[in-house]
Amino acid sequence: MKFNTKLIHGGISEDKETGAVSIPIYRSSTFHQHKLGAEPKWEYARTGNPTRQALETLIADIENGRSGFAFASGPAAIHAVFSLFSAGDHIIIGNDVYGGTFRLANKVLKRFGLEFTAVDTRDLDAVEGAIQKNTKAIYFETPTNPLLKITDIKAITDLAKKHDLKTIVDNTFATPYNQNPLDLGVDIVVHSATKYLGGHSDVVAGLAVTNNQQIAKDLAFLQNSIGSILGPDDSWLLMRGIKTLGIRMRVHHENAQSIFKYLTENNKVAKVYYPGNPNSTGYEIAKKQMRGFGAMISFELQPGLNAKKFVESLQLIDLAESLGGIESLIEVPAIMTHAAIPRDIRLKSGITDELIRLSVGVEDEADLLDDLKQAFAQI
Repeated sequence: MKFNTKLIHGGISEDKETGAVSIPIYRSSTFHQHKLGAEPKWEYARTGNPTRQALETLIADIENGRSGFAFASGPAAIHAVFSLFSAGDHIIIGNDVYGGTFRLANKVLKRFGLEFTAVDTRDLDAVEGAIQKNTKAIYFETPTNPLLKITDIKAITDLAKKHDLKTIVDNTFATPYNQNPLDLGVDIVVHSATKYLGGHSDVVAGLAVTNNQQIAKDLAFLQNSIGSILGPDDSWLLMRGIKTLGIRMRVHHENAQSIFKYLTENNKVAKVYYPGNPNSTGYEIAKKQMRGFGAMISFELQPGLNAKKFVESLQLIDLAESLGGIESLIEVPAIMTHAAIPRDIRLKSGITDELIRLSVGVEDEADLLDDLKQAFAQI
């Protein structure tokens, strides 16, 4: 089954009881058990729900995985994955990750005895040099948030296997439309499904996928024990969003290509970060492991230009956190999504105060360009 067909017909795409092509929303918190101790398929909604199961089966299908798990948010999914490890375990983490991931690792999980070392995962020598006797896993994003750095997934998984480490990839920016890390040897893929998978800025959700049977068993235990599960209404919304992922991503890509070209030719822009930039260091790796470059673009204005005035001058593109929706969204990471990261660490990673992140939507290309042009004219 081809990918775009799998988006619609993958997973559990039909209700077996009624033939409904839209899986019903099962709002029941508990289920009638006809025999005591008979281990029924459905017993309590935290443990399992038919609507959530349909979503979990679908994300496993489109990520080419064995088992999927749906959570109340992206950080909830990441928390559950990190909960696979124990106090005293050490995890190597990318130094350019979402601010919420940084906050979870450094402000919460360290208090429970997990240890983290942040490195540039593009540098294999740095990754290998960070491995300790108690290292258990390597966690990274590719492309990263917000600098869109590209890590060679296969190279990292080969290194991890050499040292008997697990690998975890946040695939939010690429989406399964562009990239399938499990195919490259990764153990676990996580998503902030709030973004491209939902696609309409109307649901908050997180997903995790694995093709490792033992990891799946352990994640199922943690999902049930921690309890930060995705409800049936949001599971249904997310499935509906996933069905149009392929159609949306094609337009996202087309618009992003045009805006990338415009920004690179704009003398008020000092630097553009985009995986599809032929002059970027990660371009060849991106071409090798991705089917498309995505629709996230970050850029810096020339010194002295006012980033605050620029983003506030936009009339069509929304100044807002989040990304991946049908509407274009723009933000300043240092003040918004990555404010949880101390400034000295941000600057060391390349996240300057002037950096702007743009999530290119599916509006008409001409309207987006016109809006950018009028905002640039005001600075």
